[in-house]
Amino acid sequence: MNLLSIENICKSYSEKILLNEVSLGIEEGDKIGVIGVNGTGKSTFLKIIAGVEEEDAGRILKGNNVRIEYLSQNPYMDSNATVLEQIFKGNSSLMTLLREYESLLDELNFNSNNASLQNKLISLNSRMDAQNAWTVESEAKTILTQLGISDFHAKVSTLSGGQKKRIALASTLISPADLLILDEPTNHLDNQTIEWLENFLNSRKGSLLMITHDRYFLDRITNKIIELDKGNLYAYKGNYSEFLEKKSERLDLEAASENKRANLFRRELAWIRRGAKARTTKQKARIDRFEDIKAAKIDINTEKIEISSLSSRLGKKIIEIENLSKSYGDKKLLENFSYILLRDDRIGVLGPNGSGKSTLMNIISGKVPSDSGLVDIGDTVKIGYYSQENTHMDENLRVIEYVKEGAEFITVADGSKISASQMLERFLFPPTQQWTYVGSLSGGEKRRLYLLRVLMEAPNVLFLDEPTNDLDIETLTILEDYLDSFNGPVIAVSHDRYFLDRMAKKIFQYDGSSNINIFIGNYSDYSERIQILETEKEISKPLSENKSDTNNSRDKKTKPLKFSYNEKREFEEIDSIIENLELAIEEINVKIGKASSDYTKLQLLMEEKGILEDNLNEKMDRWAYLNELAEKIENGINE
Repeated sequence: MNLLSIENICKSYSEKILLNEVSLGIEEGDKIGVIGVNGTGKSTFLKIIAGVEEEDAGRILKGNNVRIEYLSQNPYMDSNATVLEQIFKGNSSLMTLLREYESLLDELNFNSNNASLQNKLISLNSRMDAQNAWTVESEAKTILTQLGISDFHAKVSTLSGGQKKRIALASTLISPADLLILDEPTNHLDNQTIEWLENFLNSRKGSLLMITHDRYFLDRITNKIIELDKGNLYAYKGNYSEFLEKKSERLDLEAASENKRANLFRRELAWIRRGAKARTTKQKARIDRFEDIKAAKIDINTEKIEISSLSSRLGKKIIEIENLSKSYGDKKLLENFSYILLRDDRIGVLGPNGSGKSTLMNIISGKVPSDSGLVDIGDTVKIGYYSQENTHMDENLRVIEYVKEGAEFITVADGSKISASQMLERFLFPPTQQWTYVGSLSGGEKRRLYLLRVLMEAPNVLFLDEPTNDLDIETLTILEDYLDSFNGPVIAVSHDRYFLDRMAKKIFQYDGSSNINIFIGNYSDYSERIQILETEKEISKPLSENKSDTNNSRDKKTKPLKFSYNEKREFEEIDSIIENLELAIEEINVKIGKASSDYTKLQLLMEEKGILEDNLNEKMDRWAYLNELAEKIENGINE
């Protein structure tokens, strides 16, 4: 069933055409991802469909009973409202009832013996029953909890920007809708929450239209991709992987068509240059044909952004971190953290929001002081820091002036120089846009410009704080290609699983209690390792905690606990295995101390130590389980 039809929509801002007679039909069950370079009009397109913004021309046909819910990038929030009041926004009878019910509960908390309030509560309970509102209320609290919001009565004004965005997302998700429109729903969410949202949207009935730069998210949810490019809309059936295949085929066909047109154009041009005179009808027709061929040129962008090796020389000593600690009030973010940064390190940093990921980067780069500890930076180190904030951008500068403040020319790997203007073109800023003011750019375009400015300064160590939040997929691909050839270490805080799989060789994981765990490998390796550890913990739980054993105990004959053959052998050997692992780690620590100037050897030793420590942790878990089992056997406890 067709929910909504978009017919020949046009939208321009000044001379910039965002949408040029685009059309689209949205059917029941469609889950559509919208992609395109920042500044092409993706958010504007969603706003027009949601009815938040007017189109210049064209029309949108929508069924009378089709309900639409829209999450914008910057949702309006009532600062005086509580979390639940904000969640139950809207003027529907259901939302009005839920707000009234939550408000009455707050009153009763302060005046529980008030007979009038109690009678009102009885009346509201009946109305809640009649409208099946309990389900919505329960779902709202469940979704808020999953999104990391536990204080339902906190004032919106006391919350961080990320928390506000999650509340707006929860409000959108609980509202009944035939079409859910989401603009960047994964921003400000950690990896675990993104995976929860992925499952929620996959199981949800109804259609979905969303903008996201999270490629795994797109791949696992969508069944249709639409791409906005230079005012045109291209629709592809399938998920993101299928889109990549089909777009490649489209570009090949366009290139072949353009080559044929170019050959014909050259022949016609030769004829025109020979001095043809438009005296006869035949000659006039041929000249008209030449003009038609000339006008039919397809704009094929074959230029790739090549920004490899824009880094300055890096010496042997890079950054040495020793016993860093940092707290804000009673909250410990970091405690006695030490690490030696190596030349080929590619580190992804994971952890819950507010755990201290950005703080770590700010301490290392000297932007924030630590409470204790030392950061020793090598003399040749030049840090390029792409932070979450770009508030320092002077919006009164022209685009090219902003980039030239970093450098007017850069030298690439082959020794040639590229001007700031050429680099801007390669970063999708055409000459006409280079002389516009920074303040006139969209949020995504500003982030792309900021990234270029960081790279133009030729750093040899890169810190990237949430680079995937506002960069479009094309720019992310450019950045990933650049990192492949970057001759220095990279530390990136990111929730983008695709990006972390693409760039990371190590994962720093904040465990929520000021400790950082180090895992070798990319995000998928880390995720697999975490699942194994959780499974092993579940297996090693005390048998009394195993619910299935407890529930079935009535139906089974009890029998004495005993070791299996393998468990008995493991129990006899595990103490010596642990002792040997501890000795091996001590020996590695001695070698690390002696190899402080040999960075290649140091890296190998650090990786070997990480593997040994992982093995030791596994064996300690098994030791705890086997000793508990031995104690139960000795005490004659039955299964």
